[in-house]
Amino acid sequence: MPTLPILASRVTCVSTINHSPLGVTIAALNSSIVLISLPAIFRGLNVNPLEPSESGYLLWMLLGYMVITATLLVTLGRLSDMWGRVKLYNLGFVIFTIGSILLFLTPSSGNAGALEMIIFRLIQGVGGGFLIANSAAILTDAFPANERGTALGLNMVAVLARNLLGLVVGGILSTLWWRSVFLVSVPIGIFGTIWAYKMLREQSIRRASKGIDLLGNLCLGLGLTIFLVAMTYGIEPYGGATTGWGNPLVLAGMLIGVLLLVAFVIVESKVADPLFNMALFKIRAFSMGCAAQLLSSLAFGGFQLALIIWLQGIWLPLHGYAYEDTPVWAAIYIIPLPIGFMIFGLVGGWLSDRIGPRGLSTAGMTILGFCFIAMSFLPADFQYLPFASLLFLVGASFGIFSSPNTTAVMNALPRQFRGVGSGMRSTFQNAGSPLSMGYASASW
Repeated sequence: MPTLPILASRVTCVSTINHSPLGVTIAALNSSIVLISLPAIFRGLNVNPLEPSESGYLLWMLLGYMVITATLLVTLGRLSDMWGRVKLYNLGFVIFTIGSILLFLTPSSGNAGALEMIIFRLIQGVGGGFLIANSAAILTDAFPANERGTALGLNMVAVLARNLLGLVVGGILSTLWWRSVFLVSVPIGIFGTIWAYKMLREQSIRRASKGIDLLGNLCLGLGLTIFLVAMTYGIEPYGGATTGWGNPLVLAGMLIGVLLLVAFVIVESKVADPLFNMALFKIRAFSMGCAAQLLSSLAFGGFQLALIIWLQGIWLPLHGYAYEDTPVWAAIYIIPLPIGFMIFGLVGGWLSDRIGPRGLSTAGMTILGFCFIAMSFLPADFQYLPFASLLFLVGASFGIFSSPNTTAVMNALPRQFRGVGSGMRSTFQNAGSPLSMGYASASW
């Protein structure tokens, strides 16, 4: 018969697996909803993001949230190791909900309204950073090693299930009232805040610290921000060119960003209590898993953006759909992608507990590469059945890769470094998306 401590541990695990996906879901869901609803949002603001003078608003609405999240993840993970993961996870819900309310209430229209909305999106990004940095670490603390693959797989499946619903709901809401795109996150955030406060219990071992690595924080935060901002403006027209890669400010920004990131690596190897623990990269499973996470994010970020533009800007209008209705129909037509992820994310997590993550992760990325090659041969006016089949395989390959890879990374980390390690892993993931979108936009 199970003892009381074991039963208590199971209760903790159940409440964690029920709640933890909600935090990552609300953060990821927000990005997908905004991505598919951008045409309706800018129509509501009376801004034409296709005009050169206003294209920056489009880029910052799309990438600003990702930039702020990517630059804060390691710092937030480090703070969580010091002050408690559950406490800062709960704080993330509060900040994210405040940002959602501000977005819904955006008082101005035109360029002023677009600027206000970008600022509120950055606030959301801070809250999303707290949630993303701690979700995998909280799950890893709650489950034993032989169950983590299944737990993380369920986490990812729950996230994608809600993302699937979010894409459809976002598409519908954007056709009814553009402000409701942001309102939908408010009740989820309020519920998440209350539920997390009542149900989650701290399982981590708090790590003693000699202080905050201010120089490391500055080098990493400024380096990533300046580099990603330069990438963002490199997409915009400059002079007579369609892109800004010849803009001296863009080139200078990218150079300064790279130099600051190099300085960050040097600083972290010298300070007594570093922000980015370079010793963790000596753990092969962790370093290889982070590299694989970055590459997969680079592969998927630009693909996701191209997919939405391809459907809303080309394929749906060619098939007689009104421009105002394209968000909801684009969401419906990409349903095979998250379905493939949901099915094989769960299967991948379950299998990784039994046969190990390495072969599964490799198989997932190999299949994904073949899918992208096959997708490049589709004509602009494609037949839907082969397109849907490839979307399903893309989702399936990401599912086979994601759960085992995350499990391998988190299992490799010492317990006291799981917060910062999870933040480091998520930094690679979240930095890859805006870099990929910037590269994809520049190559069109």
